[in-house]
Amino acid sequence: MIDRRDLPLLGALAGAVLALLLLSLAWGDSRIAFLPALRDLLAGRHSAGAVILGELRLPRALLAASVGATLGLSGAVLQGYLRNPLADPGILGVSGGAALGSVLVFYTGLTAVSVLMLPLGGLAGALLAVLLLMGLVGQGGALVLLLAGAALSSFAAALTALALNLMPSPYASFEIMRWVMGSLTDRTFTHVWVSLPGIIAGWILMMTTARALDALALGDEVAESLGFRLRGARGVQARVILGAALAVGSSVAVSGAIGFVGLIIPHLLRPLTGHQPARLLLPAALGGALLLLVSDAAVRLLSGGTELQIGVVTALMGAPVFFHRVVAMRRGVS
Repeated sequence: MIDRRDLPLLGALAGAVLALLLLSLAWGDSRIAFLPALRDLLAGRHSAGAVILGELRLPRALLAASVGATLGLSGAVLQGYLRNPLADPGILGVSGGAALGSVLVFYTGLTAVSVLMLPLGGLAGALLAVLLLMGLVGQGGALVLLLAGAALSSFAAALTALALNLMPSPYASFEIMRWVMGSLTDRTFTHVWVSLPGIIAGWILMMTTARALDALALGDEVAESLGFRLRGARGVQARVILGAALAVGSSVAVSGAIGFVGLIIPHLLRPLTGHQPARLLLPAALGGALLLLVSDAAVRLLSGGTELQIGVVTALMGAPVFFHRVVAMRRGVS
């Protein structure tokens, strides 16, 4: 899984992620003495610093790292499987399903029952989207998967727009719009525990496809001749869909829809891993975590009276990368 040639890159990315995690814990609106607060937290003492560190900053930083890693890894796996550099986690329609599930929780007023209802609604929407996607794709190939994902994503977006249109309360509509743009504000360990099982299960499933992705780069027939089973319940396609859907759905359920991470991170890191799909997976996961931690720091640094949504920041950071790619491709053609 880990190629020796990638050790410097993996070490640099892991070091940067660790440094940003520590920075996220040490820095915030409320000034605390970091080391004493950390000692109190580890000792189980409920000082003000330990509470801020353990109940506010730590879950936010962990979610930024896990959601970013999920989006980066999912983007690398989907681009490798579909052999399409424009594929990203949103293409499966699972993000849209999770968003729709959470919007329906807002719409029906279930958020008043418990704070857990919002992430659980998102998770239920994501799982329903996975079942629909698996049913639609069946034994079809990558093209069928692309079309089914696009159809499902459009349908979920239409239903979300309909719910927004019929929403009786302008305040609820505003809250939904902010949630859809993605945020890690006011997240607690409840959100971490809700999302973690699906995220870890999805990571494991996606990682098992690494060798098959290398073979698929040479074509379906070559991959099958090398012994990789592409279709069926245990096939590569099922593991890609289920893994990406579980991880991304669980992430969207607690963070809202965050775009561009799964699209740009594989683009940036692919040349550094020899354009080999299997070698890209771990760097993409670390790169995604790094990008979302940087974006979260930017949100906290740039926000004034109204906090920026993290999905807006990732889009602002991601769009210039694609402008650069377009210019580079145009120069290559000319």
